[in-house]
Amino acid sequence: MIRSLFAAVVLACAFALPAAAQAPKLPPNVDPQNTIIMQTTKGPVIFVLRTDIAPKHAERIKKLAREGFYDNVPFHRVIDGFMAQTGDGQYGNGTGGSRYPDLKAEFSNVPFKRGTVGMARASSPDSANSQFFICFGDASFLNGQYTVIGQVVSGMENVDKLKRGEPVQNPDKIISMKVASDVK
Repeated sequence: MIRSLFAAVVLACAFALPAAAQAPKLPPNVDPQNTIIMQTTKGPVIFVLRTDIAPKHAERIKKLAREGFYDNVPFHRVIDGFMAQTGDGQYGNGTGGSRYPDLKAEFSNVPFKRGTVGMARASSPDSANSQFFICFGDASFLNGQYTVIGQVVSGMENVDKLKRGEPVQNPDKIISMKVASDVK
């Protein structure tokens, strides 16, 4: 009797997955090979990589995502009205990068606006490595000075919910980040 009750509870729990544990549905007309699904502590965020304007940066993001580099990485710098920055899988505080060399800038004329994903860098234009940011609104003062790598196509409301700070105290995190074509 106890064994069958236990089995029934286990079976019921197995089919009651929370929505956050399920892969979000991709918007129509996006290429899963160049789309990132980022599960955050505030919910899913999906962004499409701009391989047409920043192919080397897009490849780096995919490579690091496939290695699990971004999993459990905090949003260490979140400035209200400007952007949310993450991607320091080395130290988690904005001072680190990956084991790969920095990338040469791939600047374009694509504007920084709400939902634009850009590569963070140091003072050198050719110093982007693993960190990236998502714009909350117009950031046209970055145009032509930072590499645009993508555009959020779903979940921007979850980016809006991230805790603010510079640095953020008890920050929200990327729980996992995957290339959409790898999600089964």
